[in-house]
Amino acid sequence: MIARRRLLGSAAIVPFAALRGSAANDAVKVGLIGSGNRGSYVAEAMARTTNARVAALCDIIDDRLERAGKRLGVGAPDFHKDYRKLLDSGVDAVIIATPVHLHAEHFEAAVKAGKHIYIEKPASVDVAGCRRIMRAADSADRRLNITFGFQRRYAHLYRKARQLVESGAAGEIHFALARFIKSEGAAAQAARFAKPASEAEALARWHAWQRYSGDLIVENNVHSIDVLNWFLGGHPTSAIGAGGVRRPTGGDMRDHNFVAFTYAGETRAQLAGSTAASPGYREVLEQFYGAKAMVETSENHLRVFYSRDKVSFEKPQRNMTEEAVEEFVQRIAEKRPENTAISGAESTLTAILGRMAMELRREVTWDEMMRL
Repeated sequence: MIARRRLLGSAAIVPFAALRGSAANDAVKVGLIGSGNRGSYVAEAMARTTNARVAALCDIIDDRLERAGKRLGVGAPDFHKDYRKLLDSGVDAVIIATPVHLHAEHFEAAVKAGKHIYIEKPASVDVAGCRRIMRAADSADRRLNITFGFQRRYAHLYRKARQLVESGAAGEIHFALARFIKSEGAAAQAARFAKPASEAEALARWHAWQRYSGDLIVENNVHSIDVLNWFLGGHPTSAIGAGGVRRPTGGDMRDHNFVAFTYAGETRAQLAGSTAASPGYREVLEQFYGAKAMVETSENHLRVFYSRDKVSFEKPQRNMTEEAVEEFVQRIAEKRPENTAISGAESTLTAILGRMAMELRREVTWDEMMRL
């Protein structure tokens, strides 16, 4: 396994040499690899809130290219079916928003091409893919900005909460809870019993299949897992859990999981994730129970409970994705790179650890997983 300190330490001492196309007054030219809903949303946010210009699109599905082109103002001459051609098109940075099983391949190619990278979570569907991303990140030019789409790490309120925990203001953290509970969307419900007639049809619904997405805990709940790792200071040492499917589905994704992680110092954190909630219900938050206060983070608020008579509550002023992409582009312009690939891969590996614990129906250690 690549040493985390070596990667992060190297990034910290990089000379801020000029990079092609990244001067403060130049628009950063961005290519989008994977022009589905999420990729188009991120690219649109980047173009709307920064001086970045979406210059090229890549997808294997014509309809997606056309829809994204209209949404982002990119014409057909800048459409690509092959991501390698997009990497050769003169863009300065790429957004990688392809199905999860392709992330390692696309990330590795973007690193070799010398591009700044904003890659959607998670890192991969398996340990091998995470290792591949970590190796590529370790080989990357230290002037490159490499950001994983764990946008909570760039949200003002999450950073405020993290500082509160890190400073000791909440006291020693005794345990943590995370919930990512939601109901299915209309598209998922409509596809529930649809059996794909071909592998191409299955790939078009890649969210429904573990081989393409990594399962619910990896593709979706990894957001909350990343917050647990961030606030608790690293990845867990072991996990135990259970999960399954309560309702029939056209794929093989679990619709619920409950996992307990053990971190350093025997600190424990519990994750509950599900897409089987009551219609329209959504609850996504993390809670850290300290000796002095309980800190609750959410996409919608920061709540700190000190006592019955002292509770602070604050709502965000900005959209988290906008905050993340703004910092990504600003770092490029200011030649102030960061490389978050190791923490992104470790959060993904933590989710895979939870999945293994469910599959094997026993406690699984980090070291056991990493021997795969």
